[in-house]
Amino acid sequence: MKLVNLFFLLVLLGCNGEKKYHDLAEHNLEQVASKAIEDILEFQRELNKEYKDPETSPLYDKDRKNFKSLDFFKPDTTFRVVAKFVRTPDALPFYMPTTTSRKSTEAVYGIAYFKIKGKDYQLEIYQNQELMLQEKYRDYLFLPFSDKTNGNESYSGGRYIDLTIPEGDTILLDFNKAYNPYCAYNKKYSCPIVPKINTLDVAIRAGVKAFKKH
Repeated sequence: MKLVNLFFLLVLLGCNGEKKYHDLAEHNLEQVASKAIEDILEFQRELNKEYKDPETSPLYDKDRKNFKSLDFFKPDTTFRVVAKFVRTPDALPFYMPTTTSRKSTEAVYGIAYFKIKGKDYQLEIYQNQELMLQEKYRDYLFLPFSDKTNGNESYSGGRYIDLTIPEGDTILLDFNKAYNPYCAYNKKYSCPIVPKINTLDVAIRAGVKAFKKH
């Protein structure tokens, strides 16, 4: 009888230990998600601050006068993915067309491979050959992309994400930080046109929405 009681005691302790383990794992996941959302919200706050400031805003004065906030998709960690990053050191510089006659000198720094909702995608990530000569932009990478929301929920010309050269062979792509080119707000700007190869066959409902003048 004692052996039976000991057996059930061990089983009970084992179950309790397992439950605590699962509770801890779930708690950690919640913490990670919470930090990710706070990071996204901080990005939104900083972008709004930039657009309100007459020194940094791309908005026309008449649009900035009553500006309160850009229109964002609701933060969604589904669109925050860790991608496999394959560098392309032999890629030659090329001229990327812009919305004006200007050409932007870019090189494919690497290719990001990732999944969204179980489907495989890839995007080219670029390094501007002029900016890289400046100390503050030495690690800067540029990701322009288009998706199925363009022209309806988001800007018709696609959106951009700013990135930093990663140390390893992965890179975090947070589409919640996708923003519109400045020319979406003001025609005086010259903006790189998203290459066709960076078209995603999926609706990326994350980041900045199309700008609606009030």
